[in-house]
Amino acid sequence: MPAWNDLVLVGRVVKPQGRHGEVAVEPFSDRKDRFPTLAHAFVAAPDGASREVRVERCFAHKRRFVLKLAGVDSIAEAETLRGAELRIAEAELQLLPEGSYYYHQLAGLRVEDAQGAVIGVLESVMETGKGTRVLVVRGPQGETLLPFADAFVKSVDLGRGVLVAVRPEYARAD
Repeated sequence: MPAWNDLVLVGRVVKPQGRHGEVAVEPFSDRKDRFPTLAHAFVAAPDGASREVRVERCFAHKRRFVLKLAGVDSIAEAETLRGAELRIAEAELQLLPEGSYYYHQLAGLRVEDAQGAVIGVLESVMETGKGTRVLVVRGPQGETLLPFADAFVKSVDLGRGVLVAVRPEYARAD
């Protein structure tokens, strides 16, 4: 089994859904076909490792997906999965075009300004609505919020683990 930390989060079980062990899942993927084509995923095992679950059926329901997982056949069994993260192997992700990134690839990058001064470490990407994304950076001056836009993010180098950004107080619209 793959190590839990090497897997990519794609959804979270919200609650049981139905009488036969189905679960409602909040998707964390913008791919519309992620869940309808999902054959298996991984959940955390009690020992902190990963445990594979096989998807028997899936259908969309109110901005979520309902999954029937093999071996989960009752409401009580489905209830044990409430809050569980569903993850997949990174190799199962679709290749992105140049200049596009998955959020998990950005987390942990060192964020610097153009002169090389450290702003902090990118903690997460926050969705603020209507396609607007903000980078949450923790650094010596506390939390810095950077719009994930060309005016602020000048380069991303995954190999070096560095994101070069313009500090918000210095950004200009060109």
